[in-house]
Amino acid sequence: MRRTASLFFAALLLLTGCQSAYYSAMEKVGVHKRDILADRVEEARDAQVEAKQQFRDALERYRSVVQVNGGELEERYNALDSEYRASEDSAKAVHQRIAAVEDVAEALFDEWEGELAQYSNASLRSASARELARTRQDYRTLLQRMKTAERRIEPVLSVLHDQVLFLKHNLNARAIGSLQGEYRTLQGNVDQLLRDMQRAIDESDAFMRRLQSSN
Repeated sequence: MRRTASLFFAALLLLTGCQSAYYSAMEKVGVHKRDILADRVEEARDAQVEAKQQFRDALERYRSVVQVNGGELEERYNALDSEYRASEDSAKAVHQRIAAVEDVAEALFDEWEGELAQYSNASLRSASARELARTRQDYRTLLQRMKTAERRIEPVLSVLHDQVLFLKHNLNARAIGSLQGEYRTLQGNVDQLLRDMQRAIDESDAFMRRLQSSN
């Protein structure tokens, strides 16, 4: 157990060190943490836009499998399985992009706060502190929106996973008929996910506008 914990913390320190080295290298070529944050927020926004479309497609595929008659059962199962796997990939991309935003945001705010003590002009220090507080609050709102949408993904994936797994071993018309009742549940989960993702997308756009206007 101790060895496992030691390896975990060693990996964590290595990752942190790599990120710090990356930020330092970017700083030397004129790319600051604020710029990196803006880029990563945009990338997270784009990942959520793609995920939103993917989950919409997955819902439509599910509907076509369980509610539309006709077509080879195996082809319909394979199509649904493909949509589930694509949805999993989209979920991973969203998670990774949000984590990247969190990493650089924490580094930026730590640096910003530490540099406040370097001011000799009290007025400029106060102005910078107010801007830091405002940006940090904007970021918290953004992160909350992103996390809320991210949490909505798991219930959708869970339903899709169960249905795909069930069809894998019960590929017949009766089995497909038995899944029709789950469509409303899945539709409700997807609709809520899409609404929360759109809120996060809108908040990302607003955050990037505010970040750029304060430069």
